[in-house]
Amino acid sequence: MLKSLGSAVTRRPWLFLVAAVVLILDAVLLGADLPDRLSNGGTTDPGSQSARVQRVLEDHYPEQQPNLVLLVSVPEGAQVDDRNVAQQGVRLAERLAFEKLVVGVVSYWQTGLAELRSRDGEQAVIAARIEGGDDIARAELERLAPELRGKQGDLTVRISGALAVQNEIESTVAEDLTRSELIALPLTLVVLVWVFGGVVAALLPVLVGLATVLGTGALLRVVTGFTEVSVFAQNLTTALGLGLAIDYALLIVRRFREELDTGADARTSVLRTVRTAGRTVLFSALTVAVSLAAMLVFPLYFLRSLAYAGISVVLVAALTALTVLPAVLALLGHRVDALRVRRRKQGSAGSGGAASGPAPRRRLTEAVMKRAPLVTVLVTGLLLVLGLPFLGAEFGTADHRQLPASSEARAVQESLHDDFDDSPEGSVPVLLRTGGAPRAEARATAGRLAAKLSGLDGVTRVDSSNGTYRDGRRSEIPTPADASRRAAGYNLLTVVAEDETSATSAAHQRLAEALRDASASDGASVGGPAAALVDSKAAIGRGLAPALGFVLIATLLLVFLLTGSALMPLLVVALNALSLTAMFGAVVWVFQDGHLSGPLGFTATGDVEVTLPVLMFCVAFGLSMDYGVFLIARMKEDFDRSADHRGAVLRGMRTTGGLITAAAVVLSVVFVSIGLSRITNTKMLGFGVALAVLMDALVVRTLLVPAVMRLLGRRAWWAPEPLRRVHRRLGLREGPAEDLPADASGSGWAGPVDSPDSPDSPDPSDSSDSPESPGRKPHERHSATL
Repeated sequence: MLKSLGSAVTRRPWLFLVAAVVLILDAVLLGADLPDRLSNGGTTDPGSQSARVQRVLEDHYPEQQPNLVLLVSVPEGAQVDDRNVAQQGVRLAERLAFEKLVVGVVSYWQTGLAELRSRDGEQAVIAARIEGGDDIARAELERLAPELRGKQGDLTVRISGALAVQNEIESTVAEDLTRSELIALPLTLVVLVWVFGGVVAALLPVLVGLATVLGTGALLRVVTGFTEVSVFAQNLTTALGLGLAIDYALLIVRRFREELDTGADARTSVLRTVRTAGRTVLFSALTVAVSLAAMLVFPLYFLRSLAYAGISVVLVAALTALTVLPAVLALLGHRVDALRVRRRKQGSAGSGGAASGPAPRRRLTEAVMKRAPLVTVLVTGLLLVLGLPFLGAEFGTADHRQLPASSEARAVQESLHDDFDDSPEGSVPVLLRTGGAPRAEARATAGRLAAKLSGLDGVTRVDSSNGTYRDGRRSEIPTPADASRRAAGYNLLTVVAEDETSATSAAHQRLAEALRDASASDGASVGGPAAALVDSKAAIGRGLAPALGFVLIATLLLVFLLTGSALMPLLVVALNALSLTAMFGAVVWVFQDGHLSGPLGFTATGDVEVTLPVLMFCVAFGLSMDYGVFLIARMKEDFDRSADHRGAVLRGMRTTGGLITAAAVVLSVVFVSIGLSRITNTKMLGFGVALAVLMDALVVRTLLVPAVMRLLGRRAWWAPEPLRRVHRRLGLREGPAEDLPADASGSGWAGPVDSPDSPDSPDPSDSSDSPESPGRKPHERHSATL
């Protein structure tokens, strides 16, 4: 397939380029309105009890579910109860109530509710709900906000609420995404110029990355027509699109230059590049896509939409690197080295051809292999220690504190929490389904349940249509306002909790579970943020085993197809897991506990958003597999050809070390630029994955892999005879089958089982390691994929 693709590209390169330009222009037009079609949220299980309660509340109790809050401040020296102020407040509330899409308007001046008046009497609240789907409600908010915000007579209005917070998060993400792209692209180009030593060669991966991001944006726009897609999918698309596309292009361009160095013409070099390096690109894309596909197991659309985005960007990156880039290379030929900024050594296996690259890397690898037991113990111990903070992880949900301190929506929410009594954050809705029961019977049932719930620990009172209950008995008779607590077939009880620190605090979660236990026999359902968080954690808990099982089985299978080894797949999985420990430890130590919150510019909330660890695991594990494929494929190819385990490890580290380092630097630059976002979750994703990428490339691949491979010796490539037969039929190889020596497929591993220190093992420093060794044929000297 790759041979046919390479032939088609080299025969008609202009056709591929023209088609690519047309598709990219179409993608730009199709994806132009993508930001307006993305949603914030999706971190709750839509089939859970809390989600069902939420839907009923939105339909039947809009005044209990306001998504628009106006915080009204009075002039200095005045009070909200002053006649003139009250008259203006009533007119403002009436004006809002006459808006077509606004329902459930509740204001202090019309209800006299104490919870809508600040303790100092200088502020009051008008709450309402804007109906319609996300797009309709957001458009209505954007229309109303300029009319309501600011001075309204003697009053000053600031706007917040769930809809305003969501809208501000989305707009901030879009602004930050543009800024991150402006930061990442120039820095990436500088790194690539250093790697390749020339401007033209460095520009090619950047162009592939841009094409990938634009193409994936168009695919996501299509996906939004069928399902909701999270606003954070844009960040993931940019980071993975630039990072992976540049990685794959780095691999393709580097291989193409090596083929040119052999004296081959441009067409032959492209054919060899697509057939060899292209196979690694396909295999790498498949492994990353498998890791991201694990998020499809979970019912939360936040994770599912990011899986759609991730899989799309991986496939587009691979397709672009295997079609558009070879077409450009076929036309450029030797001009790929135009505009050089430094000379490179032809045929160098180092990073982009730097002559000084391989020697220090080789000396480091030899030193690591000589002290393999010590290095293995120290590095493994260090990584495990770095991951220890994650044992104390607390999980929560995103709220207004995700926004920067300068945000109006956040400032209003904090004022509501700090300056008002009976904060809505301290209440939990309990929905009692009455069905067709007589009204008197339904009220009696609701009264008994309210009395029972009011006696639970952590409950201040329970408000219902029968009145207010405290300590197991009714303390206040019903008021006209209580009529809103009844709707067709339902009766709403509002449980006011003692703990008002956060709607999703550990105390609130325990209370939600206690309320469910106490009300289950009455057929009641418990909702609210704490119950939603409990349900989300339960949904993620149910999906963890299938997701991890899918990733594990798929990874083991793919690595086996690449290596034919029974042990190497297990080793790759273990090393990938170790490379993630520092990331998870840093997530808790920095973002949950608040260390470095000042320099990084965020507010620590004392917990980690419940879906973020799952997302970060899938992304970082897939990227670790990406680098693992680069390295293991090169070692396996060399071992099959030479039957020299130590030499294969050394040469694999030498030839791919520079590539992996360069790719890791590029990818970390992209993710760090994403981490500069003003939204805390985006910041966590960017810095966390960047740390995981650097730890994997600079610690795990540089130190731990050669040490463990030295300890295993040739046993690393062992497999029982039944598995060897399977691999001979289905396995993937980097070079033509006729290049393999006869003994490479005739035993469990090439050559006898020797200790790594066996005197029979070839000296890794002998002349056979040289690319110009007379003992190696030209096609062997240059058949390496990497």
